[in-house]
Amino acid sequence: MSEPCDVLIEARWVVPVEPDGVVLDEHAVAVRDGCIVDLAPIERARAAWEPAERVALPDHALIPGLVNAHTHNPMTLMRGLADDLPLMRWLQEHIWPAEARVLGPEFVRDGIELAIAEMLRGGTTCCNENYFFPDVQAATYARYGFRALVGLPVIEFPSAWARTRDEYFDKALAVHDAIRSMPLLGTAFAPHAPYTVSDASFERIRVLADQLDIPVHLHLHETAQEVAEGKREHGVRPFARVKALGLVNERLLAVHMTQLTEQEIADCAAAGVSVVHCAESNLKLASGFSPVEAMRRAGVNVVIGTDGCASNNDLDMFGEMRSAALLAKAVADDATAFGASAVLRAATLGGASALGWGDRIGSIERGKQADLVAVRLDEIEMQPVYHVVSQLIYAAGRHQVSDVWIAGRRKLARRELVDLDTAEIIAKARRWRERIAAA
Repeated sequence: MSEPCDVLIEARWVVPVEPDGVVLDEHAVAVRDGCIVDLAPIERARAAWEPAERVALPDHALIPGLVNAHTHNPMTLMRGLADDLPLMRWLQEHIWPAEARVLGPEFVRDGIELAIAEMLRGGTTCCNENYFFPDVQAATYARYGFRALVGLPVIEFPSAWARTRDEYFDKALAVHDAIRSMPLLGTAFAPHAPYTVSDASFERIRVLADQLDIPVHLHLHETAQEVAEGKREHGVRPFARVKALGLVNERLLAVHMTQLTEQEIADCAAAGVSVVHCAESNLKLASGFSPVEAMRRAGVNVVIGTDGCASNNDLDMFGEMRSAALLAKAVADDATAFGASAVLRAATLGGASALGWGDRIGSIERGKQADLVAVRLDEIEMQPVYHVVSQLIYAAGRHQVSDVWIAGRRKLARRELVDLDTAEIIAKARRWRERIAAA
């Protein structure tokens, strides 16, 4: 006797990520009430389930939705605004002045709409957000049914979002309270960086993050200049300062981490820190080379993020996975470093675990929410297919993503966005370009 389900997705290959390195031939995923209720060979699944909808993917690999573990998504509207510059010149002479002119709720809303459209078309179903106006971010992600960990910004200078330290914290707590019951959303404290956040703020963040049981999302050791100036100002390297303030623990998502000693790597592993590797942003800003393989071998959870479109300049997790894999090999001088299965895991289950959602998403397992992505492997650029996971990392691109589900709801169908007005999103982006360029 078959049971009802909402959708049965039948794929040529299913890559569940857990167990690691497994590829299942001719398998189906049954989804009911937004969750995965079965993963079985197609014929067995057809006998067991009576779906309201059956989706046939005869030339596709079905993978977990990709988790972009570090984004500044409103900054899609600054894509290409200032390129080919080092980090501090890029920030101080271009990005911060532009934000001072245009930052507000509408900018954040429209930028996130553009980002959601781009992410869905590239197979990303979850992001770790770090920007101002988290209330607007949350409302926009909720409106479109996109999964996001919304950063609660803390920085020592006034912005359009908050004027004083107390106001940043008061607003952060209000946003946390307002969205904690939203099923696809969560919060993290998002202090900008050690060079823009005081000890007093970091101490307050540590206490509140423990009380609220939420992560801390921090740019850390992004450049050699940051480390040198931090040591000059505080007498110790920024990592040591943050560690002394009690923030080096399992809640910390440390972003970039290009400048690390062996002891700092060991400390991250021992404390359960997750490191977010942004390979392309690091390369473009000449920020340095993160020792990814050394961290992985030490036991650090290394995950993947794109950074924002103002410094990358895209939200392409397929491109990011390939860049991360290749760069790790060059840095380690080891062709076996950060292999394809490890990279896919970092971009799915690893990222989910870093966000505190590893029990909810990141792999195709019974009981988990159905965040799923179908990738076509029948195009000429994909032939022949010997090893599916290697093909996904080293040959596939985001344009081969055909279908996307978040919590069982279809968001992309045969390359078409389901509930986003593409023409209106493009029109808004063009209006922002005219406004920013004229300022």
